[in-house]
Amino acid sequence: MSSRDSSDSRSRVPQSTQRKIGRRGFLTSSLAVGGLGVLSTRLLYLQGFDPQGIAETAKESRTRIQVIPALRGQILDVNGKILARSVQRYNITVDQTAVTEYERLVEGTRNQKEKVTPTELVYQLADILEMSDDDVKAALDGKSKYKVIKANVTPQVYNRVMDLGATFLYGEVKSERMYPNGAVGGSVVGRFSMVEEAVEGSNQTQLKNNSVGIERVYDETLRGVDGERVFEIAANGIRIPVGNEETTRTVDGKNVRLTIDQDVQYFAQQVVKRRAEELKAEWATAVVMNVRDGSILALADSSTMDPGSDKFEYADMNPRGITQAVEPGSTEKILTASAVIESGLVQPDTEIDVPAELEIDGQTISDAFVHPAQKRTFSGVITDSMNTGTVLAGKKLSPEDRYNWIKKYGMGEHTGIELTGENQGLVPHYEDWDIRQQYTVLFGQGLAQTPLQTAMIFQTVGNLGVKLRPRIVDAVVDVDGKETVYPVEEGVRIISEDTARKVLSLMENVVIQNAEAAEITGYRVGGKTGTAQAPSDDPKKPGYDGYTTSFVGVAPLEDPQFLVSVTIQRPKANASNVGLAGAAAQFSEIMEKVLHTYNVPYSTTEPVKIPKFVEGHDEKG
Repeated sequence: MSSRDSSDSRSRVPQSTQRKIGRRGFLTSSLAVGGLGVLSTRLLYLQGFDPQGIAETAKESRTRIQVIPALRGQILDVNGKILARSVQRYNITVDQTAVTEYERLVEGTRNQKEKVTPTELVYQLADILEMSDDDVKAALDGKSKYKVIKANVTPQVYNRVMDLGATFLYGEVKSERMYPNGAVGGSVVGRFSMVEEAVEGSNQTQLKNNSVGIERVYDETLRGVDGERVFEIAANGIRIPVGNEETTRTVDGKNVRLTIDQDVQYFAQQVVKRRAEELKAEWATAVVMNVRDGSILALADSSTMDPGSDKFEYADMNPRGITQAVEPGSTEKILTASAVIESGLVQPDTEIDVPAELEIDGQTISDAFVHPAQKRTFSGVITDSMNTGTVLAGKKLSPEDRYNWIKKYGMGEHTGIELTGENQGLVPHYEDWDIRQQYTVLFGQGLAQTPLQTAMIFQTVGNLGVKLRPRIVDAVVDVDGKETVYPVEEGVRIISEDTARKVLSLMENVVIQNAEAAEITGYRVGGKTGTAQAPSDDPKKPGYDGYTTSFVGVAPLEDPQFLVSVTIQRPKANASNVGLAGAAAQFSEIMEKVLHTYNVPYSTTEPVKIPKFVEGHDEKG
């Protein structure tokens, strides 16, 4: 060829234009065709051992099996945006011990052959692989049976290399997993990781699946089924064009579509990250959910894993909304309120004589703020998050009933969300409660829940009393586009619709009379603050170390559609000041984004304000 034309890589290079590469001994008699190597992981000799079947043995010795890997399916958000995908790449490798002059069929013919020298092959490979002649020459020259010439080439480049007809060149297929959005939803999507580990007590290795998240839970769905190509080669190493060839088709993996909304996920991550930085908190997390079907729109953390990077913290591998069990604090008062109202023991306007401090069974229960004895409504108790009044209402339930209500809402049990690493929390049996714990569980201390578990209390109330299983997978999509949509499981009624609406009114009054930072222009909103002491993580320093603060709410209140929960662990601010260290403003910010994203109409009704104090009384008593 008059020029190095990469498009005609099958043609011999004319002597007149061949470049001198100064290589002596490149071709020796020791590099015989009989020394052809194989790619140990992809191409195998199938040798026969039947001494009576010489012909069959000869045939089998010419048989090659090439694995055709399936393409791993994509992970998509609810709108079809790609969160994870795979691309096929090849490592071009060579058996250096088998490099020699060889014959190949002339393109377009069935039996016409041409000889190709190693020098000619160097030029042709260099053109295709876009490498220097010297680098290709160095890769071909040696005594190794396995040498990578170039890694991560495209299927198009691989096909051109295979068209050169050199039986000592191989394409080692690999699948490269890509995460185009980086850390956005990274802990939910997870990370695909197969690691080769030694088998204890032997010299063998095995592949271990170290994947997490959706990549792990839906691995079988995503990975597909590998195919294979079986073909014959002649004694000289040339593939027989009229020989038998059997191909088993690959079955590419299916796509998994999540309920996650990429835009909401990104926004929530930014909000909690900023808040964690402002308060110098250990971490912050947000749960966003559709209360009507249990679909999770976001599980957002202040720090999370980029699945495409090898550098990440272990704690960032799974969403903290499902892995971190914390004392919920006063958000648990919504559970207590629903239990006493459903049991017919208390109503929102029930009068409760709240003491300055509550002395009960030798225990002192106090509130987060100093106050005299007051005549409160139960709504006023919840509005100002009073532990004293909550205990007075909740003690109308027996300890066994208190425990049963906590378990009825699913605390201390896995939610069933389709992710790795879920913590089931801790709810001690009521028979194991100490004197103080039997009361503190009523306001969220003495038990541990994940932010998602706590959110499910509000999902139940927002769904007018029906508890659902949280769902994060919407559908599986076949290669041909056929969707298998995962139906919403039938829920369990925990409280009546009437009770749910009364509890919603309590939550609305929390917002309009206390946590104004949670308000959203144009919408009726209900929610609850929560602050609890955080148990120490240091076994050498038992007790409590800092606080956990949170806000969980639903909107629009007259017809709840969405829930947002924000939890902040160990803020370095004055944690007793909920206005400073709380999460109400962050709830409002995220919820407003969700309502506008899904075009939820503005509320057309006005909030119903319930007096905090019994008629004729105020904060002075």
